[in-house]
Amino acid sequence: MTGLDPRAAAKDALLAGLVALGLFAPMVGLRTDVSPTGALFVRTRWWDVALLVGMVMAGRLAIHLFGAWRDMRSGRVATPRSARLTAAMRAAGRVLWPALLGVALLLPLIPGIGRSELDLGILVLTYIMLGWGLNIVVGLAGLLDLGYVAFYAIGAYSYALLATTFGLSFWVCLPLAGILAAFWGILLGFPVLRLRGDYLAIVTLAFGEIIRILLLNWISLTGGSNGISGIPRPSFFGLPFSMEGGPGTFAGFFGIEPSPSHRVIFLYYVIFALALLTNWVSTRIRRQPLGRAWEAMREDEIACRSLGMNIRNTKLSAFAIGAMFGGFAGAFFATRQGFISPESFTFIESAIILAIVVLGGLGSQLGVAIAAMVMIGGFELFRGLEEWRMLVFGAAMVLIMVWRPRGLVGSRNPTVVLRERRAIGAEHVAEGHG
Repeated sequence: MTGLDPRAAAKDALLAGLVALGLFAPMVGLRTDVSPTGALFVRTRWWDVALLVGMVMAGRLAIHLFGAWRDMRSGRVATPRSARLTAAMRAAGRVLWPALLGVALLLPLIPGIGRSELDLGILVLTYIMLGWGLNIVVGLAGLLDLGYVAFYAIGAYSYALLATTFGLSFWVCLPLAGILAAFWGILLGFPVLRLRGDYLAIVTLAFGEIIRILLLNWISLTGGSNGISGIPRPSFFGLPFSMEGGPGTFAGFFGIEPSPSHRVIFLYYVIFALALLTNWVSTRIRRQPLGRAWEAMREDEIACRSLGMNIRNTKLSAFAIGAMFGGFAGAFFATRQGFISPESFTFIESAIILAIVVLGGLGSQLGVAIAAMVMIGGFELFRGLEEWRMLVFGAAMVLIMVWRPRGLVGSRNPTVVLRERRAIGAEHVAEGHG
């Protein structure tokens, strides 16, 4: 058990303040504005810089105080407290899962929910699906993938090209987009079979950039920076969502007034069904021998090799299945937007999806869903803060990782148990014993 060292804490806070001063002085303290005469001038905001530096220093001191308090508490009642916390989180998860599922299912029917709320719900569900797909690769198999947006792009462009060139429907192109993305996942998996850690991250990052640059430069196929427009929208069993309301349309068939919200509600339930499919498949596979092989490889690859496990097939299956769900999400993104371009598939998208998986808890389906709602939904709520929302977003991520270093849901439920099913606490997972 260690206590607080005031001198070390003050020194660390001072260094953090100097770093913050170097960052915020040019970015926040100096701002270029336009005068009433049309001339440019530099406006200084040194009080804002001082406030931000003070917040950073106070935050570093608070981290030291929290660490000392946690060490003191852990020296007294570490094991009972962690056990109670794990049990409480499991009990909350049993209630939270059905509650979130019910709210998501009934969201379009709730009074007061309009077009903007449904669009936000579609966006959140898309990132939940992407997070669950990447969770197979990162959370279950333990393979760091920084180029997951490439499979997202492959699915989107596959659907766009098949639909615009051959006139195929969304329901025919959807499985084809997933198959093509899985094929590219296998192609990525072969070169990285012997890579781990930082080297694996660099190669997957390069793969994502290769796909983006290929889409940007292969103008004859992808349209380059102009993208692909006029992508067909899905229909309801052959009934298009037309505002005319005549025979053969969705509104005419059901005898209701045509409304643009019908297509939005339909798209919402499509991505809701795709997200549920992703969760169901991931949960089922996790209980199968393949899923257990993924988790064993995540914990100790050398031990798995010594036991005769086929590491090659295990890694390739993780890349292929994770990429397949990324392709499904990409196809939905293309049909929802009606237009795609390489600018929609940059590295920042991979970083956001990976942050959702890490903040939610590696291997946790519920944690990924909560992290997606917090990051994507919360990010939209702070849109009115303009340049300050990025600061709030980054500070929230730092606080979460300090408070919950293994993610919001850090405990793990073992797939194989003897007599009694007991969750593995986050402190053991952090030590690598989980």
